[in-house]
Amino acid sequence: MRWALVKVCLAVTTMVVVAFAVPLGLVVKELARDRAFADAERQAAQIGPALAITTERARLQRAVASTQAGGDGRMAVHVPDVPGRRDSGYDLGKSRADRSAVATARKLGRSSVSEAPGGYTLLQPTALSTAQVAVVEVYVPRAMVTSGVATSWLVLAGVGLALIVGAVATADRLGTRVVRPAKRLAGAAHDLGQGELGVRVPEEGPAELRSAAVAFNSMADQVVQLLAGERELAADLSHRLRTPLTVLRLNAASLGDGPAADQTRFAVAQLEREVDQIIRTARQQKTHAPSGCDVSEVIRERMDFWSALAEDEDRTVRLAGVDRTVRVPVARPELAAALDALLGNVFRHTPEGTAFAVDVHNGEDSVIVLVSDAGPGIEDPEAALRRGHGDGGPGSTGLGLDIVRRVAESTGGDVRIGRSVLGGTEVRVWLSLHGDGAAEHGRRGRRRRARQKARCLTERLTSRLPGG
Repeated sequence: MRWALVKVCLAVTTMVVVAFAVPLGLVVKELARDRAFADAERQAAQIGPALAITTERARLQRAVASTQAGGDGRMAVHVPDVPGRRDSGYDLGKSRADRSAVATARKLGRSSVSEAPGGYTLLQPTALSTAQVAVVEVYVPRAMVTSGVATSWLVLAGVGLALIVGAVATADRLGTRVVRPAKRLAGAAHDLGQGELGVRVPEEGPAELRSAAVAFNSMADQVVQLLAGERELAADLSHRLRTPLTVLRLNAASLGDGPAADQTRFAVAQLEREVDQIIRTARQQKTHAPSGCDVSEVIRERMDFWSALAEDEDRTVRLAGVDRTVRVPVARPELAAALDALLGNVFRHTPEGTAFAVDVHNGEDSVIVLVSDAGPGIEDPEAALRRGHGDGGPGSTGLGLDIVRRVAESTGGDVRIGRSVLGGTEVRVWLSLHGDGAAEHGRRGRRRRARQKARCLTERLTSRLPGG
């Protein structure tokens, strides 16, 4: 678009310059020609008084010499033959005109211009006192006719070229002013299509593009709001389904053996996988950078949710460090989903009556959330962390700890599994308050997971070898 505007402006300006410069150049040429012949007529008119008085050669020769043309040798006088006078019928000076042109000018009685070698001759008839007509010839070189024309044409060409360059430069700047906002708008639309929902367009440029930018920004904000609403709805549905699913799984486990019991347990497991798939899909829809939340408030809210099931199963619950505000750079729905995953694992993988605790430790640049239980513990913590990549054991979708790990690594933190003071499992979730190490921790996490996959693959290959 920018080059199209430049080409249009170049074509239009060139046509305008040519339309004005060519006629003006011809006018300059004609003015130079008229100026040269007007000067020649003025030189010829200076001999008129002398011819009216006398036709004597000596006196006419002095009169011719007194003029500029005569002094330059460019003037000649053709005196006719006068009966009774000896000083008549001669030519004074160097003549360059044809005899026929001189005779024609004497006969017609008006001045005329004829071509001559190297220029032109002006023939000016002048009446004598004897009623005869003398002809004054003034030679005008071609250089005098075109004097100053080349310089004028160069000036006109320079002015025209300057006008064209200036018009093209102005069109280029105007095109840039129009094209740059359009390119930004197109780039933002492309980025929005790629999933970068935080992209916005500066409201700059012409009025039409400013209106388009306002409409685009409004549309992007609406998309973000819609996706945020969908994520909140998915998170809310997952919170509501976790408790009845856990109860169903526990009740199904107590059904004993038999085809009906196996079918019930399989259906409950399938339902859990479907719910986890919904949660996973909702988590993949990134909307915008999280503004943060109060981890203490979220823990108190989720513990109120899980306390009813804990009371039914006769579990002792202990909370610590949640009596003050502790803000972390994690969106509230994501933190709530991570806590639900940890607490759900406690209810799912420990017997009824097992105590558990949730502690929050607030540091200068990080917050640590500890979820501990008094259960049997986890024999292979690394394998448990690999469940998020599909290496989970029977009865596990491998999503719970993966959700927790992603939330921690989004801040630059990590997740560790160890033994708790209660005798069971302790999951430590480290959340960085500044997020400066998010990229580095993300790279470390990817390298760690790559090493874990390689080690797992090696173990599998080794187990298949003879004697392995």
